[in-house]
Amino acid sequence: MYSKNDVKEFIEMLENSSLSVLEIKNGDGSAIRLEKAVSASPAVVMQANAPAAAPAPAVAAPQAAEQAPAKNEGKTINSPIVGVFYAAPSPESNPYVTVGQKIAKGDTICIVEAMKCMNEIQSELDGEVVEVLAKDGDLVEYGQPLFRVK
Repeated sequence: MYSKNDVKEFIEMLENSSLSVLEIKNGDGSAIRLEKAVSASPAVVMQANAPAAAPAPAVAAPQAAEQAPAKNEGKTINSPIVGVFYAAPSPESNPYVTVGQKIAKGDTICIVEAMKCMNEIQSELDGEVVEVLAKDGDLVEYGQPLFRVK
């Protein structure tokens, strides 16, 4: 069963994301489904063995994510999984990459947390980061662009 605070955190997560549906199933058979009245997006289903709280809130997004967006130049690096985007290895750390930074194929560029597992995401491209498209703590979908690289 979910506590009132759990439900409030789930609602906040949904409101602060680009998702329209958030469905969470628990190992004890309880489930909660939240929907926004927005354009259609894939649902996210998370399953836990015990009543789980929402992921810990992240520190404010790095300034790189707030800079003026590039003019759709370059290629994007997309999320390989559904989960929570983290720009840095911990709230106290600097982000893995910032706008203007050169990256090489195989460099760790962010973390996407899925099912309580921290998945380091490596760059598929060589180049320079021109835009960070996700904010720290955002729920991201499979295939959602995270970075623009030229």
